[in-house]
Amino acid sequence: MAMDAERRQAELIAQFSAQAAALSSAPQLAALVLEATSHPALFAFSELLTLPALSKLAGTQYASSLDLLRLFAYGTLKDYKSNSGSLPALLPDQVRKLKQLSVLTLAESTKILPYDQLMQELDVSNVRELEDFLINECMYSGIVRGKLDQLRRCFEVQFAAGRDLTPDQLNNMIETLSDWLGTSDSLLHQIQEKIKWADTMSEVNKKHQKEFEDRVEEAKKSIKKLNNLSRQTSTYGGMTTFSLNLEE
Repeated sequence: MAMDAERRQAELIAQFSAQAAALSSAPQLAALVLEATSHPALFAFSELLTLPALSKLAGTQYASSLDLLRLFAYGTLKDYKSNSGSLPALLPDQVRKLKQLSVLTLAESTKILPYDQLMQELDVSNVRELEDFLINECMYSGIVRGKLDQLRRCFEVQFAAGRDLTPDQLNNMIETLSDWLGTSDSLLHQIQEKIKWADTMSEVNKKHQKEFEDRVEEAKKSIKKLNNLSRQTSTYGGMTTFSLNLEE
């Protein structure tokens, strides 16, 4: 199911990217931003922000459409309300989309979302409206899975689709992965050194084992000689004489 959703996101991004590449005027590109941010199945926008075609909106009277696209990539409904004076007015489909994205943002930090917090963030006035939105617009769409707990007045998140990473988040992730890679290289070097040490000790042990086995063989030979000597011992006139066999 998750793979299907990711594939659908990739298809939509490719579709809008191709459309953007074919457009040249700022009004057309602004209309494309409106279409993308209203699409019911698209929840990832950072790749569209990197399109050379859409960068043409910067510095034009349609630059706010580029800011709106950036808000849909990284922001929430609360962010929009704080900056609504400098952004285009939202269509109902865009408002719904931004509410869905706001739920995903909240789910990134905690898996227990109190109803009071959700109602404030989503600008919802009552619990019935909130639960209807979570069921019909979030769970049915597949972007989250969870349990509505009316007794505790919270939404327990079991799964939430990931949002676009902000540049800061991406840099932090790169730094974290770089640190992990450095630690892994160091650990690998230590393991290799231990393997070399183990190989060396194995050779030493083999040498000691060989020396021990040689000594055992020498001891066996000595005992055999003593046994042969004992059998060749004779007694004469109360005197004991020995006949030594010096041949090996």
